[in-house]
Amino acid sequence: MRQDSIDLFIENLSSVAPVPGGGGAAALMGGVASALCSMVANLTTGKKKYIDYEEDIQDVLKKTKILNDEILELIEEDAKAFEPLSKAYSIPKDDPTRDEVLERALRVAADAPGKIIDKMIEVAKLIVLLSVEGSRLAISDVGVSACACMAAAKSAAMNVYINTKLMKDKEYAENLNHRTEEKVHDVCKTCEIAYDLVLAGLK
Repeated sequence: MRQDSIDLFIENLSSVAPVPGGGGAAALMGGVASALCSMVANLTTGKKKYIDYEEDIQDVLKKTKILNDEILELIEEDAKAFEPLSKAYSIPKDDPTRDEVLERALRVAADAPGKIIDKMIEVAKLIVLLSVEGSRLAISDVGVSACACMAAAKSAAMNVYINTKLMKDKEYAENLNHRTEEKVHDVCKTCEIAYDLVLAGLK
């Protein structure tokens, strides 16, 4: 799917096909957030006005180069995680192995969106840095990145919860939900700080 055109991805997303779905969409939004950080850093590096921030900006460029690829890879990982879950649902309900297989598949399906949130924690830190040190000519793009990052984290969380809701191991599910909520809160809190800084500078 990473090689698909935007048109094809949207067409597939809007179809009855199970993938790409919400998880893939969340990863795509996360990729947009990271790419915008890279763009702002590229527009900032080498400028005399921001020379004091050059080391930080170079660090952003190095990190986003890796993050961009890792986040988009999660589109594929999320899609692949759906296959064993789909197969588990097709196991007859009277099959004694069904519950165990389904439980295992639900954990796998919840893992990819969890990884998206982890990546958004990293991106959010770059966003708040760029809200202060990024080129003022591209500061609105930092705000857009903050919005995309929050959307990616919140959206990925939905894809965790839809799987934990069906788990038999309620303790595992509740712990995963709690960790997810904390991570999303951290992402949103960081991005909101950056968003407010950007907004204040635009008005």
